[in-house]
Amino acid sequence: MVVKFILSEYVEKAMAQAVYDKLEDATFAGRIPACKGVVAFGATLRECEDELRSTLEDWILVGLKLGHPLPVVAGIDLNQEPAREPMDPV
Repeated sequence: MVVKFILSEYVEKAMAQAVYDKLEDATFAGRIPACKGVVAFGATLRECEDELRSTLEDWILVGLKLGHPLPVVAGIDLNQEPAREPMDPV
């Protein structure tokens, strides 16, 4: 059985949309166009990618906590109220 976690999948799909630029000083800048304000920089492409992932994760958590509307990424809508399933008696 494959278990999927919605936040992890959202992060992966958003990271797949990331755009990277090599800057004049040979460092890198990354952004995710759908996620306004999610920008990161790094000395290497890998560092930039790691920083972008961390920035995205923080951006999502703050957005959820403050009730900001988040973009739908690859059909994943984090703006919906969570569905709660009943728990069976122990």
